[in-house]
This record gives sequence, C-alpha cells and structure tokens, in this order.
Amino acid sequence: MDERFASSNLTLGQMNAIVKLLGGYERALSFLRGELLVVEPERKWHERDGIIYFSVASDGTTGEGWIKRLEDQGFNVSDYAQSVLRSPDFKPTKGVTRKIAIIRGTTWDDRDRTTKNIRAKASELGFTTPSGEVACLIRERFSDEEIKAMGLWWIVTMHEPIYVDGDPLLLRSDSDGAGSRLGTLYDRPGGGWSRGNGFAFEVPQVSGS
Repeated sequence: MDERFASSNLTLGQMNAIVKLLGGYERALSFLRGELLVVEPERKWHERDGIIYFSVASDGTTGEGWIKRLEDQGFNVSDYAQSVLRSPDFKPTKGVTRKIAIIRGTTWDDRDRTTKNIRAKASELGFTTPSGEVACLIRERFSDEEIKAMGLWWIVTMHEPIYVDGDPLLLRSDSDGAGSRLGTLYDRPGGGWSRGNGFAFEVPQVSGS
C-alpha cells in the first residue's frame, strides 16, 4: 500500500479522535515533526494461554495496617473485609515475592463455574492456594480500570477461607461500579460464580529458576 494513503480506512471521526488524543492540533503537528513521542504504557501483567500473570511482594503490613493503607489510597474496605483483615487467621509476611495466576471465569460454562471446580482446575495447572494478604496486594496494585482492561469485574483471591460470624469468606477486588473496593464473598464448594470473575492463585517458585 502507498504510505501516503495509510489513513484511507479511517473515518474523519477516527482521525479527529487521534488528534484529540495527541493533545490537539499543535501537538499533532509536533508528533509529525518527531518532537512528540507516544509511548505505550508498560502493562503490570501479561497473559499466556488465557491466564493472567503478575508478581506481588509483601512488606509485613498487618491486617489493621492494610485497612488504613488502602483507605488512605481511596479504596473502600467493606465491613466484612475489615473483619477478615482483623482476624487472627490473617497472616502477614515480609519480603516474600509471589507470582500470581488469575484464571478467567470464562474458562468454565456457567453451570460448572463452582468453587470446587475452580480449585480443582488450579490444582491441575499446578497452582497453589495463596495467602489472604495477596488480595490486599492485588487491590493496591491494580486500579478498577486495569481490572476491567483484563476483561474482569472482580478478582477473587482463592485463599483459605477466613471465618467471620461462622461464614467462610474470601477477599475480592471489585471494579463493578460499587467504587474501588476490597470486599468479600462466601466460599462454598458448590457455590457458583459469575463469568466476570477472575480467580487468583499462586504459582509455585521453581527451584533454580
């Protein structure tokens, strides 16, 4: 194709949108003169075979500390999530880097997307159960917009359930319009989940890698 007509398939509206994204007419001219560079932002995660991967590192923050830390950053920590974080079963670590894998809810048909099947799939893939603090690290690491860019509404950290008032709870990061939130969901073996959920597990470190 003649490079002079590289924009031939773009509508006037699309071309106008590109100029706006560059910052207007003068900045578009600066771009054409090579004075303005457009750099694609580095993504905090990558995807392979339909599974999302990234790493997080712990720093010893306690559950109580996480409540303040997240709220100071503008996140809403639900009442039940606060109860989970204040539980003696919430165990912080320090200086531990973990590779996290998120399995998309679309991996299963709607009727098969149960807690039991999700954990079984993770085990089949060699993933392990993460700690509860991974949920806090995920919430802090990703904005709602970044979670949506993954194609997800919630990221549920599939840690061992922490009981509050007799109910087994899991921590989740929400991006579903309820505000930037760390919330909870029930952990029931036969319980069903939405297609928009992502399920976070830990990838074991390979010795010598």
